[in-house]
Amino acid sequence: MEFIFTHLVAKYNFWLYIVLMMIGLYAMIAKNNLIKKLVGMNIFQTAIILFYVSIGSKKGGTIPIIQHATSHNITQSINPAHYVNPLPHVLMLTAIVVSVSTFGVALALAIRIYKRYQTLEEDEILARIREL
Repeated sequence: MEFIFTHLVAKYNFWLYIVLMMIGLYAMIAKNNLIKKLVGMNIFQTAIILFYVSIGSKKGGTIPIIQHATSHNITQSINPAHYVNPLPHVLMLTAIVVSVSTFGVALALAIRIYKRYQTLEEDEILARIREL
């Protein structure tokens, strides 16, 4: 029992990401205000990005160029197990750009919706659309 508890506590960052994802998911599903839905979407995306960055790290690992430059002996075999794979981090940089641009376009659409319907509440917008 103690092993399970210490194992769960050791992975506290993953629990934090799960909590952030659930907050974002709750905001997207339960809230009627479009801005609150957008902020929930942004929180959800941030939690996913943090999760992928954290699983891409390795304790004591270095990037391949530093590992290669620090090995003094050319004949010394370089252990690829000490490398940190940079691919998850590079992909998450792309995801950050996509997240920011998605949020910007969604905010621009929310401004247009507000100018047209004078509200950002989803149920009121849908009621006005049904009246047309």
